[in-house]
Amino acid sequence: MSAPSSRGGAAVGRLADLAPVEAGAVMYLRLWSDGAGGRADAASDFDIALGAGAGRAAMTTLDQICSLCVSHGRRPLIRHGLGCSCLGADENCFAQMVGAASEGAREDAMMMAALIVRPDFAPALAALSEQLGLTLRRMVRPALQPQATHAPQPSVLH
Repeated sequence: MSAPSSRGGAAVGRLADLAPVEAGAVMYLRLWSDGAGGRADAASDFDIALGAGAGRAAMTTLDQICSLCVSHGRRPLIRHGLGCSCLGADENCFAQMVGAASEGAREDAMMMAALIVRPDFAPALAALSEQLGLTLRRMVRPALQPQATHAPQPSVLH
């Protein structure tokens, strides 16, 4: 029987099978957890996609979420490496929390937040997850919208 702390790292799927918002949540969790270099990469992504002001706000939200998980987590979140295509159980819970929150499913987000942090911090984590999820939606929206093709319209002469 494996130790309880290793269960959170058990592969439950593939990162590629997640929707863009959920996959983004996992990737930014991994980047943040990778240290200063990963955090700088995340901040750069946010700045490029959102502009400097909104990018800083997104990075602050990510910092708050991850710091809350570290400081008040029920146990440490187990993460896979940056280049790993697997999706761990803890990562999936995190991704589903952010995805649910971004869709307005606050009760579902609260339930998942309570699995990650102490119950008294779950409301704060769910609220921050909504902010991050909405930010990730703004970042992926251009990629999800079909490209409009505007063929030149012939001139109509009267």
